[in-house]
This record gives sequence, structure tokens and C-alpha cells, in this order.
Amino acid sequence: MEITIMLTILAAYVLGSCTSAVLIAKVFQLPDPRSTGSANPGATNVFRIGGKIPAIIVLVLDLLKGSIAVYSAHELGLSDAWLGIVAIAVCLGHMYPIFYHFSGGKGVATAFGCLMPLGFNIIVTLTMVWIITYRLFRYSSLAALVTVGIAPLATYFFNPKYTLAVSMLAVLIIWRHQHNITRLLQGSEPKV
Repeated sequence: MEITIMLTILAAYVLGSCTSAVLIAKVFQLPDPRSTGSANPGATNVFRIGGKIPAIIVLVLDLLKGSIAVYSAHELGLSDAWLGIVAIAVCLGHMYPIFYHFSGGKGVATAFGCLMPLGFNIIVTLTMVWIITYRLFRYSSLAALVTVGIAPLATYFFNPKYTLAVSMLAVLIIWRHQHNITRLLQGSEPKV
């Protein structure tokens, strides 16, 4: 079982390292999102430089990375704690991809994808939190941070056995947004 766990964690990291934004930018002949716009290879930046269609594709692929990793680990019989580690591994792959000199994204969509196997109620709640926050303030990063902050509470309410794993994931995502937090406090964060 230990070999299965280690291989699953490694596979999750490698899957996370497949940076959708860079690949889709090449397909659509867009500038490299790591050096254009916000320099973040994620759906929001791809939207800024390429529009809706490439951004939606990036979003879907990033969601799939997280959900495939966690769902596969669940099907392999890994415990709840190990599912949390697998979720962190796929997000770390997205943030620090081995294929792209460890220069990756913020991991929001991938983390959200990790939560998808946990239940419909959690996903609907977090989606509504993101939409409401974004509509009110027009900051994608703020909407992501508020949603990530609510995620452990929503998990505790709907599926409490995963609260610790989701909390660890939330801390990782918030830490990765430290520059966004600084810009939000200074009033210099770009709106989308």
C-alpha cells in the first residue's frame, strides 16, 4: 500500500505540473501567460490575453487535474488523510510545475477541482460564494480568497471528515496569494 500511496502522490504532482494555461496559449497562438498580463498561468490571465474560449478551456482542464487526482486516489482506497496529501500534491504541481521551471499558477481552479469529489453541496456553496464576491467587488483574486476561506467551513458543514484536508489546501492557496493580498490592501490589484 505504501508504494501505491507514493506513486499516487507522485502522479498527482506530475499531473498538476501539466500547465494548462501555457499549453492552451500555444494552441491559440497567444503570448506566454507566465510573461504577459499578470504573469500568472491561470484562467484569469488567459482571459485577459486571449478572451473567453481559451480561458474556459484552461479553467476546465485545471478543474479536471484536481478532480482526477483526488477521485483516482479515492478509488485506489487511500484514506481521507492521504486524499488531502494527494490534493496538496496536485496543487503543488500546478504552482511549481517540474515541466516549466517551477513557475506555475495560484492553484485555485485545481484546488476547486480537488473539492469536486467531496459533494455537490460543497461545490454549489463555494461557486455561489465566488460569484457573489466577484459581482460585488470585481476582483477575481478577492473572490478566490473569500471562497478558499469559506471552503473549510462548508466542508465541515457538509462532509466533516475532510475538513482538515481542505483546511490544509486553503492555507496553501492563501499563502500562494500573498502578493495579491498585498495589492488588494494597497488598492493596486487589477480588476477583471
